Amino acid sequence: MYANRVRTSLRGWGGVGAMAVLCALALTFALLLPRTQPRQDDEGGARTAGPGVARGSQARAGDCEDSEAQDQTLSPSGADGRTIDAIKSRTGAKRKLVVGVDQNSYHWGYRNPNTETAQLEGFDIDLAHRIAEDILGDPDAVQFKAIPTSRRIPAIKNGRVDMVVRTMTITCGRLDDVAFSAPYFKTGQQVLAPKSSPVKGYDGTLAHKRVCTASGSTAYGKLKADRDAGDLPASTDISTTVPNQLDCLVRLQLGEVDAVVTDGALAASQAAQDPTVALKGDAFTTEYYGVAMKKDATDLVRRVNRVLVDYRADGWQASYDKWLSDTLGKDSGPSKPPAPQYLRKS
Repeated sequence: MYANRVRTSLRGWGGVGAMAVLCALALTFALLLPRTQPRQDDEGGARTAGPGVARGSQARAGDCEDSEAQDQTLSPSGADGRTIDAIKSRTGAKRKLVVGVDQNSYHWGYRNPNTETAQLEGFDIDLAHRIAEDILGDPDAVQFKAIPTSRRIPAIKNGRVDMVVRTMTITCGRLDDVAFSAPYFKTGQQVLAPKSSPVKGYDGTLAHKRVCTASGSTAYGKLKADRDAGDLPASTDISTTVPNQLDCLVRLQLGEVDAVVTDGALAASQAAQDPTVALKGDAFTTEYYGVAMKKDATDLVRRVNRVLVDYRADGWQASYDKWLSDTLGKDSGPSKPPAPQYLRKS
């Protein structure tokens, strides 16, 4: 059977061959979801989104600082509103919460080839199921749509998805385009490189090195800003950008780049996929993941924040233990989000 061939070819999740096959599968599954998650037509927008928004992680001028961007969200509420009413009014097979996710970030949102239908699994997937259960009364009433990093904001703005749960960092720049929930995870940018590499971290050892980042990611914005400011060697080549983070790992394995910069939580998962690479140096930023939604979907933002209040108390730790403890450590303290502030007024 096809599923058996997939299991055999990807067993271990390591090595160039396995990663290449996985990337091919990602493209295939983006067009054909498994039976338990039937494909539906896009609602309220074109099937193909426009260019992604690549924002830096530096503080913006004005009344928003990226160090406080995670506080710019609405207070929790369980009340329905226009957006939630529209979701609940869907009928038949379309009565689902449509969520943009990753499908190739190990233990965050990835298709497990060792399951019969290559099911989507991971920390972000657990949260999406919890939100669907709260809104529609069924944790499986969710349709997942694979969204590349650079397409997350366009997918929200054109209505292709109701929300994005995809290791998406809350920044002031992104708040110009979408609304975020309160943070649900704390992380920071780190360098990933071969264990034998002379690269030591986010420092001068990146001189004359080729660094890969995902298009539209905070990692690329940070590298560009720091190189322009002289805080990163001018010879550091940051021209390699890819649609998804896993593509960076493949480029690294093929020797096409010397290092990868991405969120430490994702980098740790990539290191777990390939034992020949390792995190180099400490995290050099502090970032928070949030659930992204349309700016005017205020009832949905408040509802997700209400879900997160309960989830942090009952569910978050279990999901961390299941998916992330092996890569990030048994102590979840450094990854726990801060107490939400809810400073957005309307």
